[in-house]
Amino acid sequence: MSLTGALNNALSGLYANSRKSEIVASNIANAGTPGFHRRSLEVSGALLGDQGGVRVNGVVRHTDAALLYDRRMSGADFAKNDAMTQFLAGYEDRLGTPDIAYSLTGHLASFENALITAASRPDAQERLDGLVIEAKSLAQSLKNTSDSIQDDRSRADREINTQVNTANDLLKQLQTINGQIAKSSGAGRDNAALQDHRDTLVDQLSEMIPLRTVSRAQGAIAIYSTGGMVLLDGAAAEIGFDQTYSVAAGMVVDPGALSGLTVNGNAIKTASDTSPLRGGSLIAQFAIRDELATEAQSQLDAIARDLMVRFENITEDTTRAPGDPGLFTDQGNAFDPAEEVGLASRIIINAAVDPDQGGASWRMRDGLNAATPGEVGNAALLQAMTDALTLKQTAASGDFGSGSFSMSGLAANLTSQVGSDRLFADQRLSFASTQLNELTQRELADGVDTDAELQRMMVIEQAYAANARIMQTVDELMDILMRL
Repeated sequence: MSLTGALNNALSGLYANSRKSEIVASNIANAGTPGFHRRSLEVSGALLGDQGGVRVNGVVRHTDAALLYDRRMSGADFAKNDAMTQFLAGYEDRLGTPDIAYSLTGHLASFENALITAASRPDAQERLDGLVIEAKSLAQSLKNTSDSIQDDRSRADREINTQVNTANDLLKQLQTINGQIAKSSGAGRDNAALQDHRDTLVDQLSEMIPLRTVSRAQGAIAIYSTGGMVLLDGAAAEIGFDQTYSVAAGMVVDPGALSGLTVNGNAIKTASDTSPLRGGSLIAQFAIRDELATEAQSQLDAIARDLMVRFENITEDTTRAPGDPGLFTDQGNAFDPAEEVGLASRIIINAAVDPDQGGASWRMRDGLNAATPGEVGNAALLQAMTDALTLKQTAASGDFGSGSFSMSGLAANLTSQVGSDRLFADQRLSFASTQLNELTQRELADGVDTDAELQRMMVIEQAYAANARIMQTVDELMDILMRL
C-alpha cells in the first residue's frame, strides 16, 4: 500500500469515527427524551483502485415496528376505556349508594319514611309539610341527575370537536413532515430527527384513532385507521364535525339534531362497534354522548315514569278526575307515554300540594283537587300512597327485565346495574393500563442504554487514536523520504 493510500484510509477512519462519536454523544444526551430512538452509523469498506478506507453509508434509526404498533394500540385502548370509566364513575356517584342520604335510593327512603310518619299523625301539619318537602327533594334528585347526564353529553360533544380539530392539525403536520423527510432522503441527508418528530405526532393521533402506518417511497408513510379509513396517503384527510353547544334529552344524530363525523365530506359511522375510527378516545366520546348517556337517561326516565304512574293509579283520591295528574307530574301534566324521553328532567310535584306554588300540604291527606280541608284524622289516602310506593310491579320501560319491583327496589336495581357496569369498566381500564405500562417499559428497555453507549464511545476513541497514529506514522515516513 502506498503512503497516499494509507493516508486516505486513516482520514476516512478518522471521519467515520468522528461521526460515530457525535451520534453516540447524541444518544447519551437524549437518553431521557420522549420519542427519541437510538441511532448508529452504518459503514462499509470502500475500495477505489488500490485505495481503501471506510465508507459512511448513513445513520440507522433503531425501532421495533411491531412493539411500536402494539404500544400505540394499547394507548388507544387505554384512552377509550379511561373516558368511558370516567363517565360511568360520575354517573354512579351522582346516583349515589343506598347508605348516602342524597342518593336516589336515599331520597326514596326519606320520602317513604315521611309518608309513614304522616300517615301515623295525619292531623300534624308539620308532618304534611315535611312530606311535601321530601316529595320535592325526590323529584329534584331525578331532575339533577338527568341534567347532569345532559351536561355529560354536552361535554362529550365539546371534546369531540376538540379532538377533531387536533386530529386535523396533526394530519396536516404529518403531511408536511412526510414531504420534508422525502426531500431530505432524496438529498442523502440525515432525517432521523424528523422521523422522531413524526413518530411523536403519530403517537398523539393514535390515542384518538387507532391506526397503522405503511411505508412509502423516500421515507414517507401512509396512515390508515385500523378500521380501514385512509387518513394520510400523500394528502391528509379532512375530518368534519359541527359542535352542538347545548345538548338536551332526545337529541340524536338522526334526524340531525347532533352532528356525526365526515371524512373528506363523506359521512361515516360513529357507533362504538362499527365506526371505521373505532377503538380510541374520539369514538369513545361518541359512545358517551350517543350510547352510554342516552341509556342512562332512558333508565332515569323509566324511574320517573314508574313513580308518576304509581301515584296516578291511586283510586282512593276521589277528588281527581280520570286523566288528571297525580302527586308527581310532567311539568304539571299527567304522564304521556309519547313524551317519556327526558321525563326525569321535567318531573315536579303537583302544584296543588306545594305551598311554594300556591298549594297546600293538607291536600296530601284530603285529595289533590280538594277545595277545603277534610277530616284531619283520615289517613286513608296517605296509606294508599304508601302502598302505591311499595307495590311490586314490572317496569314499563328502561330495560329492567321482567321482574317485579317496588319503587325503592327499582331504584336499587338501577344503582346495582350502574355499579356493576362501572366495576367492569374499572377492570377493563386496569387491564389496559397494565398492558400499556408493560409495552412502554419494553420500548424504553429497547431504547438508549447509556452504559452500552459509553462502552461504544471508548471503542470509538481507541479506533480514532489508531487512525491518528497511522497518520502520524505516514507523516514521519514522508519526512524521511524528503530527507533522502
